[in-house]
Amino acid sequence: MLLVLTAAITYVAVRPNPDDQPEITLGGAGAAGGRTSGPSGYTYQRSKEPDRTEIIDSSGQPVAVMTDGARTVQIYGPTRTFEEPTFTSAKVDTQVWVRIAPQPWRAGAETQAWFVDWLSAARQDRSPDVLAIAFEYVDEAPAKKNNDGQQYAGDASFGPPDPADPDGRQERSDFYDYLGVSWTFPDGKSETPEPQRKLALDCSGYLRMVYGHRLGYPLRGTNTPGEGLPRRAYAMAEFGPGAQLMPNSGQRARAIDRLLPGDLVFLNAQPVPNDQIDHSGIYLGLDDGGHHRFISSRSQTDGPTMGDLSGAPLLDGSGYWPDRWLTARRI
Repeated sequence: MLLVLTAAITYVAVRPNPDDQPEITLGGAGAAGGRTSGPSGYTYQRSKEPDRTEIIDSSGQPVAVMTDGARTVQIYGPTRTFEEPTFTSAKVDTQVWVRIAPQPWRAGAETQAWFVDWLSAARQDRSPDVLAIAFEYVDEAPAKKNNDGQQYAGDASFGPPDPADPDGRQERSDFYDYLGVSWTFPDGKSETPEPQRKLALDCSGYLRMVYGHRLGYPLRGTNTPGEGLPRRAYAMAEFGPGAQLMPNSGQRARAIDRLLPGDLVFLNAQPVPNDQIDHSGIYLGLDDGGHHRFISSRSQTDGPTMGDLSGAPLLDGSGYWPDRWLTARRI
């Protein structure tokens, strides 16, 4: 067992219990077609809502889930526990490791060399994944620096104080603000960091730091359609890459069973709920209370948290955030 302890988060990795495996068909409706066999004795099962391929090993245990059009892959491995005891007693135990594949998934790609080689390496990879990296920015997370002394991880603020809201923080802090470096995006947009936003990440900037800067997912400098993850939450939800998991009807989202760890969730954060998307987070999975929990960077908590301050970040039941959840996307 590996145990790493800081003041804000306990991270535990243990071997999975074979008797505690989840159902094979996850993240939506059941099988959509027949099964096919492939390398390493795996079975590949097609399922729908969303369209995806599920890999099962020779003992009938889940190996991975690949969703059509998405690069995030949910891979089953040793169980980890994520918690933030300063702000919540809830814990999330998960066997899912969220990795970024070299290219979007297409049905039938299990026979292609790029995927066979990538999956073999990804199953053995124990470096930080999407979920572990997300927790490198919570309260009191230790600073990490590169060889040039530039901090790229550690406790993040949401942004500088908002003069219009004494209890809140300003938006518009992207990953390059946290880093304190200028950035030019592939779509031609160039940005210069603002000094007062150093080590700060707003809700969508947090997602772009985790998926983009840290894990190499393409990023856009604008809120327009095109390759890569746009800047703002509403643009990510409306025309971001990957697969939209349920439509945004302007009402509380349904089909919560389609979610898998690592999915992006989009919400309305206004005091009176409406259909405007202005908040985003990363779905973690079921917590030890049986609730669907996410992590996000919030103004009231001044940074990323899975904690309950300013409202428990849950998608089920009743409460501030469940009533404001509008849609989700797997990128």
